[in-house]
Amino acid sequence: MATTKKKSYDGFTDAERDAMKEHAKELKSKEDPAEAQAAKIATMADADREIAERLNELIPQIAPDLTPKLWYGMPGWAKNGKIVCFFQDAAKFKYRYSTFGFQDSANLDDGDMWPTSYAITKLTPAVEKQIVALVKRALS
Repeated sequence: MATTKKKSYDGFTDAERDAMKEHAKELKSKEDPAEAQAAKIATMADADREIAERLNELIPQIAPDLTPKLWYGMPGWAKNGKIVCFFQDAAKFKYRYSTFGFQDSANLDDGDMWPTSYAITKLTPAVEKQIVALVKRALS
């Protein structure tokens, strides 16, 4: 009687499993969150790194009560330990663009449906203005 190997699929991609492993390390880490975030940003591709570095300058200026924190291996900014917003570089899940997103602790609710993440291909002054408005609204 021939036996066949049953294929299993747990529903997660390799990149998603890697992100979960990164999150577990983040929870155990004794490293300064700002230093860990800066180190993660330094590993990004040039275009994404430039966006992440600018966000890392901009967000503390407009929302000083947010603290830097890695979140599943992505730069994030938290209030009282809960992630409010985060930056996902394009390479993270092999996307064609990076995203700036918000978690449920952000006060962005608007009716029955609203966006929680935004694709960013270039951080222009107009895009920065939108991000400033969104972060301020998220904290209102």
